[in-house]
This record gives sequence, C-alpha cells and structure tokens, in this order.
Amino acid sequence: MPKTTQKRSTPKQSEVQGVPEDVAAIRVEIRKFFSTKDEAGTRIGSYKHGVYAFYDYDGEPIYVGQTEEKLSSRISRHLTNQRTDAVAMNVLDPFEVAHIEVWPLDAEVSGLGKKEKKSFLDRAEYTVFQKVLRESALGAVLNEKEMAPRSKIILPISHKKRIIPDSIYRQRKHPDVRIARRATTIANLARVISERDVSDGLRRTLLTQARRLERLALQRLQELGIMADFKKKI
Repeated sequence: MPKTTQKRSTPKQSEVQGVPEDVAAIRVEIRKFFSTKDEAGTRIGSYKHGVYAFYDYDGEPIYVGQTEEKLSSRISRHLTNQRTDAVAMNVLDPFEVAHIEVWPLDAEVSGLGKKEKKSFLDRAEYTVFQKVLRESALGAVLNEKEMAPRSKIILPISHKKRIIPDSIYRQRKHPDVRIARRATTIANLARVISERDVSDGLRRTLLTQARRLERLALQRLQELGIMADFKKKI
C-alpha cells in the first residue's frame, strides 16, 4: 500500500521568529526599507555612517541619533530593545516609532580620519537635530544628552518610510492605546530616576514625555467633544 505524504504547512512568520505577528510584520517593513536601493544602487541599510530620526504616529519627531556602524544594525537594535543601555529602553518606546528617516553620509566622510569623521557626524547630527526641533510642535525630542552647538552641514537626500503595515496601523495609532503606552513609559522612566543618580538630561526627557502625554490626552478630549466641559472644570 503506497504511503501517503502529508503536505507540511508553512509556519507563520511569527512562529518562525518567536515573536507576535504584529511585531514580525513591523520587522518585515523595516527590512524592506533597509533593502531599498537609492539612486546610486546602494542598499539604504548598508551605509555605515549616517544620521537617523524617528517620528511618531502624528509625524512628531521624537529621537535623533548618529551611527558609525550599518544603519540597519543600529536602528534595528533601537527598535528591538537590544540597546546595551537599559535606560535607553525607558527613554524611547519602540512602540511609538511609526516613521524612520535616514541621512546616509558614507560619501561625505570618505577619506576623513577617525576624528574628522566623528566631528562631521556630530555636525550632521546637530543639523538634523535643529531641523526636527523646528518641525516639532513641542520644540523638543526625547534625546537625553544635550547637543552642543556646532556648525551645520548641507544635508544629503534623506530616505523616509512608515514602518507600520496597514494591517495594524489603525489599531496602534488609536490615541487611547498610545496614551496608555506613554503613561507606562513615564512611570518606568520616573522609577529609574528615583532609583539612580541620573543626568539632568534624563529629567528633561521625563518632562518632554509628560508634555507629549498631556498633548495627546488633550487632543483625545477634543476628538470626543468634551474639551469644553473639561475647561469649565479647571
């Protein structure tokens, strides 16, 4: 009697990676972004030097950084909580990041010495930092370290993408979900501050997070049409 072979079903991506389906879907979008080729035919994620910025669901800039390793490696570690600094996990909630923008700088630093490269990256980061501050409704981002003034550079063409797929975008953007996440982040950050000898910058970050929570909560009241009643009570 011939043996019957059962077709083995392909496991879901989330089962393969051992993470929830929504997280797996976001990671797929991140990989797609970094696999995208620019006009020079180079994959965006393969650039070793650059500056990056994260934006939330309202398009509000929330974090700026620089890297001397592959853009894909550095940013992926941010968004999967694999940063070695535990405090960084309480400063930036990866759940809040809806858009990524990167400025590759390999061509600009080519041929420079180590110190010159770092100096140029610092100038590039400061330039992006000032740019996003102008775009921010709060005039602030979540960076803990105060950025020293530097001479600005002419930024190269940037690449920007929403990393949240349509299938979960509406649910994650819901203000009640985001309010709950921000409140939790604030509580975690406040606990860190109460338990450690922290920098003044981290305390400023706590204030920025609180202002972000207040702004979103007020917007939610306006959406529900109960802002007028709230103003009367205060």
